[in-house]
Amino acid sequence: MLRTSFARIATTTASRPVATAAASRSLDWNSRWLSSSSDGALCDKLAFIGTGKMAQSMIRPLIQKGYQPEDKVAIYDVSTSSIKAMKKEFGNIQVADSISDLVTDADYIVCAVKPQNINEKFWKQFPSDIKDSATFISIMAGMPIDSFNSSGISKIVRAMPNTPAQVGAGMTVWTCTPNLKTGEREDVKKVLKAFGEAIFVDDEKFVDMSTSISGSGPAYIFMLMEAMIDAGVHMGFSRDVATKLCYHTLLGSTLYAMETKEHPAILRNMVTSPAGTTASAIYELENGKFRVVIKDAIWACYRRSLEMGGNDSAVGPGRSSETAQQVIHHHYNDGLPSEEVYSTDSDSDDELRNA
Repeated sequence: MLRTSFARIATTTASRPVATAAASRSLDWNSRWLSSSSDGALCDKLAFIGTGKMAQSMIRPLIQKGYQPEDKVAIYDVSTSSIKAMKKEFGNIQVADSISDLVTDADYIVCAVKPQNINEKFWKQFPSDIKDSATFISIMAGMPIDSFNSSGISKIVRAMPNTPAQVGAGMTVWTCTPNLKTGEREDVKKVLKAFGEAIFVDDEKFVDMSTSISGSGPAYIFMLMEAMIDAGVHMGFSRDVATKLCYHTLLGSTLYAMETKEHPAILRNMVTSPAGTTASAIYELENGKFRVVIKDAIWACYRRSLEMGGNDSAVGPGRSSETAQQVIHHHYNDGLPSEEVYSTDSDSDDELRNA
């Protein structure tokens, strides 16, 4: 799948597709995994509340790769244009007249609406006779599992995908309530892996953390693309050429890192010659606090995700809650503690003071 997705991107900007051993292995593994479930449907009814881009990126591969027949996928959206587009693409897909009609008898309910649309009025549309075995899957940012208790569904999955899922190269981090059995978790994984890679985490906090790296990460990369392309145009390249240079540099660098499995610092040093052109560029990036800006952006995103879920966002460098716990750090000499250093969780190593 990885190779397929990257090749699709590459062929739009070059005459030949990109192929590496790492990408090929990913494609082969996903192909074997996908074919294992092609004999039958995941369930009798897979329902989608909302049919926006993320929902569509899930529905297409689920149907096209044989996970779920069209007539066992049901959709509902207040946007009639979105519904018509899906119906035109998949003629046998089921269209519900209401949320109540949609979730009745559904085995899996994927909620793909904007977080601001989740309120008391929304939950009142859920009937009381939903299947006891039904599983609710949220792909909304910042909304913790306990915020879905009003659905009346006890089995809940919280997932954080990203926009590359639309080309089959998504990265999804997910967790679930403990009452999902192993087989049910495997089915959820199949749904989420239909559009890329998926990682299960046993603590919900990691879903919020992933929002700041994989969830919102594509926006950081696109901004980097913008800057590189604009600089190329400023120097004299046509925009088409500057774009091709940028896209393939980022794509190739990612595949190279995946193939070699080397630490990024080692790969960077391989490109950086003493007193060379790259060294001059790195010097400017370091002076501009490139690393700090990236890290601060990621922390800011994580804090906002916590705030959207109604949680304490006083986390990260320079932030601490009023109830910060005191931490005792031991310094060791010959294996034995020689002194104790006290700090709060907001202290960095160079700020610690001897008690």
